[in-house]
Amino acid sequence: MAGMSVNTGLISGIDYATMIDQLMQVEANPQTLLNKQLSATKADAAAYRAVNTRFEALRTAAAALGNDATWNAAKATSSSSTVAASAGAGAAAGSVTFTVDTLAAAHSQRSNATFTVPAGQTAKDVDFGATSLTVSVNGAAMPAIDLDTDGSGTTDLTEAAAAINARTDLGLTANLVQVAPNTYRLQVATKTSGAAGKFELGGGAGFTTLTEAADAELVIGSGPGSFSVVSTTNTFAGLLPDSSITVSKAGETATVTVARDPDAVAGKVQALVDTANGLLDSVTSYTDTKSETALLKGDSTLRDLAGRILDIVSNAVGGTSASVAGLQLTRDGKFTFDKAKFTAKLASDPAVVRDLFSKTNLVSTGIDGVAGNADDVTAPVGIAAQLEALAKSASDTTTGSLVLLATSQDTLARDLTDRIANWDIRLELRRATVTAQFTAMEKALGTMQNQASWLSSQIAGLPSWSQSAKS
Repeated sequence: MAGMSVNTGLISGIDYATMIDQLMQVEANPQTLLNKQLSATKADAAAYRAVNTRFEALRTAAAALGNDATWNAAKATSSSSTVAASAGAGAAAGSVTFTVDTLAAAHSQRSNATFTVPAGQTAKDVDFGATSLTVSVNGAAMPAIDLDTDGSGTTDLTEAAAAINARTDLGLTANLVQVAPNTYRLQVATKTSGAAGKFELGGGAGFTTLTEAADAELVIGSGPGSFSVVSTTNTFAGLLPDSSITVSKAGETATVTVARDPDAVAGKVQALVDTANGLLDSVTSYTDTKSETALLKGDSTLRDLAGRILDIVSNAVGGTSASVAGLQLTRDGKFTFDKAKFTAKLASDPAVVRDLFSKTNLVSTGIDGVAGNADDVTAPVGIAAQLEALAKSASDTTTGSLVLLATSQDTLARDLTDRIANWDIRLELRRATVTAQFTAMEKALGTMQNQASWLSSQIAGLPSWSQSAKS
């Protein structure tokens, strides 16, 4: 009976299509409930993943405070606007004063001859005048440059420049420079600066030096013990440990100072505080029992995780309260951070502050039995260390509690999807059955109507007994 349809009964006058649709709506109530449950399940899974993303961000922010680079952060300052300085995590406090004697320069030469390109022609139409060039780099002779790359016996301007550029072993760059309308010189320069890059071109064409190759040179000190430091570029790396100095003007005297950077450390703590507060807000919005829109209303796992975050910060670490470093818990369950108080405590007692955030206790030396190696097993003690461990327990891709909750919702969603699909089949069969029943009923009514009409016609054809009696 599949595919059967009934609209309006010709005999009964009943609107079967509407009646069947209404009956099927009642039959589909279980599927409707399953669809609502599927939507809620998917929303729950998405909510768990959203909170999980927050926990992963907390883990990253907390892990940053466990790195040596964070606590060893240094900054370099320069007394001159023409000297830029930077420092890495391994930089040591100190300073150096110097005078910029010379700046680094890349060697360059230009052709003695000028070349005029007639109107209507290009550089390819002008003969360079030589088919090869001799070349020496830093006083050492190199194989000559063959300019006649097409073997025609002549070399045009474009061909000459391309041949020089093709000799990558020389590290030279050649181009045509317009010195007057339609008049050019061939200019050649090294790709890198420094005295070692000095070169000479000769042979079939003459060249004159435009810029003399030079190293950058700093003179440290001004007395009898002064000394020079050179670099092939204007950047000096390692003049102070793990630091970089870049100069841009000769004759300038500058002092570069490297010192610890408490602001950088404070920035990492502020990032942790902001991330934790954002996470707590997210948990509240998803679990608020008074909210009509909270997807995970009253969820015990999330509320427990939020409570543990608050406990970690509110509890003292080794008898030291987080408040001594400017970190406090407010009445409304948020964290505040006093940067000035933190930097002051970091300056006066850096070891205590670092332990407060990143201390761990050694539990086991691992397989190798040597402490300090990667296989050591440690227990978190500091605030950031505990938060990192907590966040990992929630967001780990295989064992994280929030990941498992989201995965569980995914599994339920797949089961609901299958059940809804089964209901589609069931409802289709039910509609076919109901349609067949109404069709059969309509046919039965038609048969009964035909029989009634036949009986009426038979009765109408019977003789009138009353009239026969009178006659």
